[in-house]
Amino acid sequence: MTDRQQTGYHMSPEDFRRHGHALVDWIAAYWQRVESLPVRSRAAPGEVAAALPGSAPERGEPFAAMLEDVERVILPGLTHWQSPNFFAYFPANTSAPSVLGELLAAGLGVQGMLWATSPACTELETRVLDWLAELLGLPAAFRSDGGGGGVIQDSASGAALCALLAARERASDGAANERGCDRRLTAYAST
Repeated sequence: MTDRQQTGYHMSPEDFRRHGHALVDWIAAYWQRVESLPVRSRAAPGEVAAALPGSAPERGEPFAAMLEDVERVILPGLTHWQSPNFFAYFPANTSAPSVLGELLAAGLGVQGMLWATSPACTELETRVLDWLAELLGLPAAFRSDGGGGGVIQDSASGAALCALLAARERASDGAANERGCDRRLTAYAST
């Protein structure tokens, strides 16, 4: 075992375990008190940046000190999307199971760009998307073994763009993609 493998990039497995437990405990405690925090940040522009060092530290600080910085500097500068008092955009955008899933994904360091980079990642994602299509009652064409297959969009904006492009292609029988738009199609939107 190399020194780098032994230390987990300068953190021993024991320290990683201890700090990981401390971070999970901190997150659980945050979720318990998030309702009592102001939903929107009360920080003034530049306030968070002013509380951070101007240059990168030459030496790391203890993990407990980092968590204190999160409490003192970061937490007051956040909009608390997990608050049950937050009713804008898309509230409650995470869950305990999803946080554990992200921890597992980060720990494995999977690169899921295409099948060859991680067959298990690709096949798991494909199967879960098929489950989602089934749960939503979508036609069989939305499944990976149908004529289409699913894809997860990373934002509402990206999803809206894909929907507009698909509608354009369907309305023009693919001609808009082949020859460009002939100005017969109109998209209506609002602010």
